[in-house]
Amino acid sequence: MDRYQTRRDKLRKLIRTADADALLVTSFVNVTYLSGFTGDDSYMLVTRTGEVLLSDQRYTTQLEEECPGLELSIRPPRVNMLQLVVKALKSANVSRLAIEADSMTVGLRDRIADKLPKLAITPTTALVEKLRMIKDRDEIAEIRRAIDQAERAFAVLKAAIRPEQSEKEIADNLEHQMRLFGAKGASFTPIIAVGPRAALPHARPTRKRIGEGDFVLIDWGADDGLYKSDLTRVLVTGRIPPKLERVYGVVLSAQLQAIKAIRPGVSCQSVDSVARGVIEKAGFGRRFGHGLGHGIGLEIHESPRLGQKQKQVLEAGMVVTVEPGIYLPGWGGVRIEDDVLVTKSGHEVLTNVPKRWEDAFVA
Repeated sequence: MDRYQTRRDKLRKLIRTADADALLVTSFVNVTYLSGFTGDDSYMLVTRTGEVLLSDQRYTTQLEEECPGLELSIRPPRVNMLQLVVKALKSANVSRLAIEADSMTVGLRDRIADKLPKLAITPTTALVEKLRMIKDRDEIAEIRRAIDQAERAFAVLKAAIRPEQSEKEIADNLEHQMRLFGAKGASFTPIIAVGPRAALPHARPTRKRIGEGDFVLIDWGADDGLYKSDLTRVLVTGRIPPKLERVYGVVLSAQLQAIKAIRPGVSCQSVDSVARGVIEKAGFGRRFGHGLGHGIGLEIHESPRLGQKQKQVLEAGMVVTVEPGIYLPGWGGVRIEDDVLVTKSGHEVLTNVPKRWEDAFVA
């Protein structure tokens, strides 16, 4: 049995728990997870006994290559997706339909209800996403590959960084290097923030040059084609600002202690609390304004979330980022981020870019 069939069978159990006959999967990412199909504009109807992928003629050959043996319903040019969905629901004798509330539009739900007035429609949340939280061996291998692509690219970038380069040049060069090492591209637009701009957690690359500051924050990741990686490091590129070593030390200590706390059975909020406690004790509590981390996989941000009030319990197979930060407006910021696998006995840090204080200096 292939891994996609296994995933669909696990989903069927959740469909039964939701007291539905079927789930209409409208999230393209979830369709990929359940089928291996890498295109878009396609849905999947998963019933208690089978499944059918709904798509159009542009993808016929691709579907046959990527999803051999999967039942397909391909719409001709004059048939719209609504008609295809209604036909599939009638063919499967679905009377109670679960839908993805975070994906399906209100308009599509209402049009289905109009066409099938006797159909009971039940909104559900994160049925497929619950399955996606636990990565299998192949998924972990793909994440490792995305990490390797990102790390090798960063090593090249760090060795060649120059004062006259702009944030945008660094971002473009980093993505170029990741592609050279086999990545499809960047998992997201790299965050390159020089000096005071590092106080912006999601700074966008600008024309500001490396030489205009004494340090630069670099947040980047590779997209291996499906699975993603996500890392952050701070590099010292000029003189050492007196405050930087202290702030860096606090953030690194918070990260290391939080990683140490990761193991099955521990709640996401308790791991966040470990890092937050270190930063608060150092007097920077108000300057750590985001959650500690997030899951990575087919998407760069997915469940689980490491944060306050996040009661989800960690399980073996989850892969999360651990990225505490301190942000001081007008001065800059420090964030250190690694990707961590929850194992049966604890955890494994998948990323390997050196992060000691002495490793932050550009030669």
